[in-house]
Amino acid sequence: MNRDIALLTDVVVEAGKLAVAIRRKGLKVRNKPGGSPVTNGDTAVNELLRERLLGARPDYGWQSEEDPDDPSRLTTGRVFVVDPIDGTSSYMSSRDYWAVSVAIVENGRPISGVVFAPSMDQFFEAAVGEGAMMDGRRIQVTGCPAEEGCNILADPNLIAHPEWPTPWPKMNISQRNSIAYRMCLVASGEFDACFAPSPKHDWDLAAGDLILQEAGGLCTDHAGRIFQYNTPDPVKPSLVCAGPALHPLLLARVRHTER
Repeated sequence: MNRDIALLTDVVVEAGKLAVAIRRKGLKVRNKPGGSPVTNGDTAVNELLRERLLGARPDYGWQSEEDPDDPSRLTTGRVFVVDPIDGTSSYMSSRDYWAVSVAIVENGRPISGVVFAPSMDQFFEAAVGEGAMMDGRRIQVTGCPAEEGCNILADPNLIAHPEWPTPWPKMNISQRNSIAYRMCLVASGEFDACFAPSPKHDWDLAAGDLILQEAGGLCTDHAGRIFQYNTPDPVKPSLVCAGPALHPLLLARVRHTER
């Protein structure tokens, strides 16, 4: 096994178990600047990940949702990109759709990544050039060739909004809180696509991006741009991911939303 994947696997599984244990005892919640919630589970998992991962790879940089940005990450060869708990609202409400997400980025792109959804007991992993796995078995995106009838992760109110130039066809629409988990569900073939028009961050996307790519999928913003990570600005404008037949159809529909 790839040495970095082995490290990520051990540490992220440990972090997921810690998150479950803290939630079982009862969460303490506060609001971050800007109003988004954060729990003692988020911070404890972040501390465990930082201690274990940087302890094992002290020459790697660090970028986490729950830490102040350290610009020195821009000068390191490899960077951990971390979302301790992606889908905090699900985690807070004892729903299942949250995950621990960690990627290693080199030259702007993820080279290793894992996403662990403890409540679903699902573990996704990928290393560049080595394919993607879920719970030890290889996964692949679907070959769905059309929007109509596809299984898509999106906001149904957004899809039904009357201002789309051309109304969307009938699709099977579902929602999951965690962005990283949504991407992995497309990678595994459980869903055909994911569309999220609101801004996302490096830590939301990096691990899922690699897992999806290694499963044969495409992951871009609404204008078809491949994501570059470990840049000064961690914000990405949107997310469109799907298999190679469906992805260009989605882009053609949403590209006009260019910001």
